[in-house]
Amino acid sequence: MKILKVGIIGCGNIFPMHAASVIEREDTELVAVCDVKRERADEKASQVKAKAYYDYEEMLDKESLDVVHICLPHHLHAPVTAAATKRKIHVMTEKPMAIHYDDAVAMIDGAKENGVMLGVIFQNRYNPGSQLIKKMLTSGELGQIKSGKLQVTWDRSDAYYQNSDWKGTWEKEGGGVIIDQAIHTMDLMRWFVDSELKYVDASISNRAHEIIEVEDAAEGVIAYKNGVVTAFHAINYYTYDAPVEIELHCEKGIAKMVADKATVTLEDGRTFVADHNPLETFTYDSGVKGYWGVSHVKQINKYYDVIQGKKEVLDIPAEEALKTQQMINAVYQSGKEKQRVNF
Repeated sequence: MKILKVGIIGCGNIFPMHAASVIEREDTELVAVCDVKRERADEKASQVKAKAYYDYEEMLDKESLDVVHICLPHHLHAPVTAAATKRKIHVMTEKPMAIHYDDAVAMIDGAKENGVMLGVIFQNRYNPGSQLIKKMLTSGELGQIKSGKLQVTWDRSDAYYQNSDWKGTWEKEGGGVIIDQAIHTMDLMRWFVDSELKYVDASISNRAHEIIEVEDAAEGVIAYKNGVVTAFHAINYYTYDAPVEIELHCEKGIAKMVADKATVTLEDGRTFVADHNPLETFTYDSGVKGYWGVSHVKQINKYYDVIQGKKEVLDIPAEEALKTQQMINAVYQSGKEKQRVNF
């Protein structure tokens, strides 16, 4: 069994999910971490017993890495992926793939040209509730989807944006509530519907923030070529992070998801429920166990299993993430141009 040498670029809030996933495997070794903020890089490197770098190009050149994880601001996902794939290093990047659709396409092309694997984190697909709904759609127990709706109402105050040197900007974040907070829920809806886009008709606005360029509110319609029409509503000026909600009205019942918990009620009277398993925990660098991060571990483990030949294909290939990228970019195009985007 080959021991894969791994590096992580970006030592912010999501770093522990990636680091622990690598450390817990027997066939991976976390050898290097990188962050432009030297103190943060040094702190994380000390915690995980790896070498600290402050320039990702230097890390990629000096370490003989097999895999690199990208936990960086959105605008850096594409160029850092390109730098790694050119060196024939596998890449696992956080969502979104990129800010622009064309950059996401180039990321896939670069990985293919260099014979490496590109993975994109959409860990909520591994939540038990998501899995239950997908399974019952795939089996036909729910019948065809008639329509769907989703809601994300979270809290991202001006103070939150003041603490970041990249969030709240079109150039570096690429958007606001849609590309950052609602993207996972919108990815789940697209995954459930499982059809090509027909059109996106959306509105975006900044209604409650003083210091950001991007949208804090978005709503609209996403229609699919299989005939399903879905609605979405997302804001990040609520007073707390309310549980996200998805509802699917299907031929044989209704599937509802509130936070991670799914309830499927069939017309024949049967009800199915799935929620997170309290016995599934994740230990991150503070030493505290919690459910947050469990699905990250599941997706990252499956990614490495494919690299090591234990699995044939990724559950979430980059081409699948690209479809969600296309949808997100269409929301912004429609919102900015104030007209429907057709496919």
